[in-house]
Amino acid sequence: MRWQGGRRSGNVEDRRGMGPVAVAGGGIGALVLALIGYFVFGDPNALSGLEQAAPTEQQEGVVGSPQDEQGAFMDTVLASTEDVWSAEFAKVGKHYDPTRLVLYEEGTTTACGVGQSAMGPFYCPRDRKVYLDLAFFRELDQRFGAPGDFAQAYVLAHEVGHHVQNQLGVSDEVSRAQRAAGSEAQANQYSVALELQADCYAGIWAAKSQQAHNWLESGDVEEGLAAASAVGDDTLQKASRGYVVPDSFTHGTSEQRMRWFMTGFKSGDPNACDTFR
Repeated sequence: MRWQGGRRSGNVEDRRGMGPVAVAGGGIGALVLALIGYFVFGDPNALSGLEQAAPTEQQEGVVGSPQDEQGAFMDTVLASTEDVWSAEFAKVGKHYDPTRLVLYEEGTTTACGVGQSAMGPFYCPRDRKVYLDLAFFRELDQRFGAPGDFAQAYVLAHEVGHHVQNQLGVSDEVSRAQRAAGSEAQANQYSVALELQADCYAGIWAAKSQQAHNWLESGDVEEGLAAASAVGDDTLQKASRGYVVPDSFTHGTSEQRMRWFMTGFKSGDPNACDTFR
């Protein structure tokens, strides 16, 4: 991606170097746990690795634009998501309130409880922030064969997609539907639809930001598709169990995640992202 020189958001809270909070289990090297927890849907409390009760005191980092290259890249991608979604919301007479990206190491406090690296990137709807340990991208590259800057941008765009859903009320609707579901398998279907819609929204961001900046290079879209494929439920379950259990899927198959990303990318239209039909 030709991202250097792009607008910086400055809406990044940097907690790196503050020291981790106490967390349970392994760190970023916990291969299967890291990827199974990847792209948390809706309320992160759904994962057992996150404490049920919100902490009484939360960490606070330095808010602004990071100066290191990887932090600067994330800041630039975040700015482009702000531009894209502000314009899309304006088309329907709504105001887009940007999310804040929190960079941390190993573990940190959130309004949803204690988050940790082994969960992968996640969005907390209670404080409307995206949480990311940049060390996760090494796992995505070295262990799951999904390298590249656009793969990383896709990760952030997906999490911002959850913020979009939260603002539009989709996340609340899904939570109500899940509570009313007659079975766990049915509740999981709503979760899959929510995740695939976030993938579609990531595709919309990619298309709209490309129109604005012409910053994609040869192979970038393929990097995003490789990342989407790496975190499909079927791929992860095969890696951890050796077999798949479709009723337990919460994020969608590799094929579904790639297909919905491309649906957003090719259409550039949020109306094309109705994964709940």
